[in-house]
Amino acid sequence: MSALLLTFVGKSAYNVRYDPRLYTVSNRQSHAALLSLKDNPASNVNTVKKSGLDNGVGVSSYVAEVGNRLHGRSVALSSELRQALEDQIPELRGDAALVELLGTSVEGNVDTVLHALRYDIAVERVEAPTAALEYARRLAQRGVPVNALVRAYRLGQRQINEVVFAELRVMDIPEAMRVEVIEAITGTLFEYIDWMSQQVVGVYEDERERWLENQNSLRGLRVREVLTANKTIDMDAAITSIRYPLRWHHLALVMWYPDPGAEGDELARLQKFLRELGEAAGAAGNPLFVAADRNCGWGWLPYRGVVADAVEKVRQFAQTRPNSPSVAIGTMAGGVEGFRRSHREAEEARGVAIVSARPNSSTPTVIAASDPGLSVVARLGGDVADTRDWVASVLGDLAIDNENDARLRETLRVFLSCGSSYKTAAEELNLHFNSVKYRVGRAVGRRGREIGSDRLDVELALLACHWYGAAVLQPDTP
Repeated sequence: MSALLLTFVGKSAYNVRYDPRLYTVSNRQSHAALLSLKDNPASNVNTVKKSGLDNGVGVSSYVAEVGNRLHGRSVALSSELRQALEDQIPELRGDAALVELLGTSVEGNVDTVLHALRYDIAVERVEAPTAALEYARRLAQRGVPVNALVRAYRLGQRQINEVVFAELRVMDIPEAMRVEVIEAITGTLFEYIDWMSQQVVGVYEDERERWLENQNSLRGLRVREVLTANKTIDMDAAITSIRYPLRWHHLALVMWYPDPGAEGDELARLQKFLRELGEAAGAAGNPLFVAADRNCGWGWLPYRGVVADAVEKVRQFAQTRPNSPSVAIGTMAGGVEGFRRSHREAEEARGVAIVSARPNSSTPTVIAASDPGLSVVARLGGDVADTRDWVASVLGDLAIDNENDARLRETLRVFLSCGSSYKTAAEELNLHFNSVKYRVGRAVGRRGREIGSDRLDVELALLACHWYGAAVLQPDTP
């Protein structure tokens, strides 16, 4: 959910919002509509002209110039805002999909408010961006406090405030008009946050109420208590409340649909999938299902002992079943600690899958914490931008996103994992010995330096490329 708007301190905030000279009905009268949502449903605003202040066109033209100047760097501004919110509000550092939605929400709000400034649009006709409303719903589903949502707006306000006034300092505005320009901009921005806050908080509260009513709230709450408990729990009471054998061995799953359908029945589909999966994978009891949000569910398969091929059975079922969701699989472990650890591993594996997913891809992913190298590279997913820079520093031109370098990277990765044996690597890759030797040489050449004491760095960087793909590679520029 994006946080856009200005925070005013003390009396100045009161004056801008309530000064009758600025906010009388006559000052906010709307003129003829320029654009309606009905005619252009992709827009977030009904573009209705609002009356100017005393200096009319002069003030409006300077306000529009500020909007145009900021619009020219709205992408960078949105990125800085999103990063600032992540850094300062821990509750917003959810999984990769939630962080991505935060970024989309920020972009939508930045674009919408700048549109209002550029075209002198009445704020009361502006509708909240779709991504901003959906982000509020997701926070409600995840139990993120509404305080975090409100704080995000306030922190974002301060940053936008600084950017706006930086622009005003360098603009050539007549002194007699400067105060009115500032009042016009701050008035619009303050109205925007007031109106957006009403919309997003209303959506949050409605969604939170609906979510708590519709999910199996007591069972889900108890499962979350087991997952987060930092002290010994009453095992018998927990088993009774969640109706699941915590003393057994467990294989945790995270399931989600990368492209949710229009039916809105994703949770019911996930529950059905988990039941069928439990039978196919030989679970010794009924699986446990808990909704994470409307498109994602957590699952556990219970076993009386370690089953060596359980992960492969889950993988095979998920890959061959029609309309399967994406699935992230933990490792099998016993007791309540195993219940928690397997779930953490599945969540980490899902994080890798989310980051590595191609834009607009609806192809399901099946990924397991036990896949070679995944548990290590999962730790690198917390800051993809830093990981991308590090990979480039280690691999040089070998980190370019194209098919040729991808082949060279994969050959070098397998070669190093086989103890630098050309013969073993050739067998694993199903290539001729000389082909492997040639590709390894080309890969080292693309890197720009021999592999020596930094071999471990090279292997880890290649693993990051293998699992995260384009997300940690450099663009292939002509």
